Amino acid sequence: MNNSSAKQHLSWAWVPSLYFAEGIPYVVVMFVSSFFYKKMGISNIEIAFYTSLIYLPWVIKPLWSPFIDIIKTKRFWIITMQFLIACSFIAISFAVHLSNYFPLTLLFFWLLAFASATHDIAADGFYMLALNQSEQSFFVGIRSSFYRIAWIAGQGLLIIIAGYLEKYTGSIPLAWSITFASLGILFFILMGYHKFSLPISKFDFSVALNSSKKITAEFFNAFKLFFKKKDIGITITFLLIYRLGEAQLGKIAPLFFLDSKNVGGLGLSTSQVGFAYGTIGIIALTFGGILGGIITSKSGLKKWLWWMFASINIPHILYIYLAYAQPSNYLIINLCVAGEQFGYGLGFTAYMLYMISVSDGEFKTAHYAICTGFMALSMMIPGMFSGWFQQLLGYKHFFIWVFITMIPGYFITRLIPLDVEFGKKKIN
Repeated sequence: MNNSSAKQHLSWAWVPSLYFAEGIPYVVVMFVSSFFYKKMGISNIEIAFYTSLIYLPWVIKPLWSPFIDIIKTKRFWIITMQFLIACSFIAISFAVHLSNYFPLTLLFFWLLAFASATHDIAADGFYMLALNQSEQSFFVGIRSSFYRIAWIAGQGLLIIIAGYLEKYTGSIPLAWSITFASLGILFFILMGYHKFSLPISKFDFSVALNSSKKITAEFFNAFKLFFKKKDIGITITFLLIYRLGEAQLGKIAPLFFLDSKNVGGLGLSTSQVGFAYGTIGIIALTFGGILGGIITSKSGLKKWLWWMFASINIPHILYIYLAYAQPSNYLIINLCVAGEQFGYGLGFTAYMLYMISVSDGEFKTAHYAICTGFMALSMMIPGMFSGWFQQLLGYKHFFIWVFITMIPGYFITRLIPLDVEFGKKKIN
């Protein structure tokens, strides 16, 4: 076995587990927390507002990313953040049993979100330092797959297990306490494993003081140049409203599934929602994303942009049907979830590719990070107020409202300047 093959073989020992570890805390903060609070009796308004607010660390993540370069190594940050993630999960599992569990668990979810966002920065940076360009290309699909597996495990398997524990123990707090404690133990194991499996790269080092000043200066320069880009106002508006409907629906849909039929919901069990939304939905979303990548590589993003915008919004009609019909047939519910998530996966491809297009040029990495900040903000703000709209309108009219909110995005999508060749696969 030559050196390149040996290194690639060793990389299998840490790349999949690292990106699995990156995905789990994110999906717990952004999705599982809503389930947990709903089962604990918190109102939709409070759930939507506070769990969306926890998104803030991902919004402002680009602001502290330079300090991950300046202080210690990426490997140090990965191990430290996995330890902090493990401690946060354990703290949540204990706080569940306290009378003031709501503010306490929110505090620990905030800590978890900060640790997870920092872990994202360090893991992505380490990936680029520890692997050469060809190895990065080889593992890009593998890292994405294991990140997606983490989503299925978090939104699907974890919710299903929590649902079974609710029935087995007869206690919702105990069931969720066990669930969060298990996650804490998992991350202590991952931390220990990565302490030995992550290679020590000669390129992974903290920068010197004079270099740190240069990095900080370059960072602020990159920020300034981003906001001087042509049509930046249209770009930012697009990034903020392209997913306006999905940002609201994504927060309320799990609560809609769990609520009883007499208040307009579907009355599903925790495990049923975990399977429908967290397993079938994620698989459909993945296939939608794959199809989006295939069609844009053939014809370019410009040709498909509006159609992808339509695919992310038109399927919201399926939730209007679910709210009015309140079907008991679990197969129909699964098909509706799959249809909506497939459309989301297809449409989200355009969003990701557009961020790459905007970031092209000098400071590509920094500008892409800024775009992801706006991406996170686009989910956080609408999500914060979605619970209030749902309580005001009821589920039926709320989903109609979600469908109507595609209108501003329709006009801004028409204004996006794009090279007709962008996204097409180059043929040598």
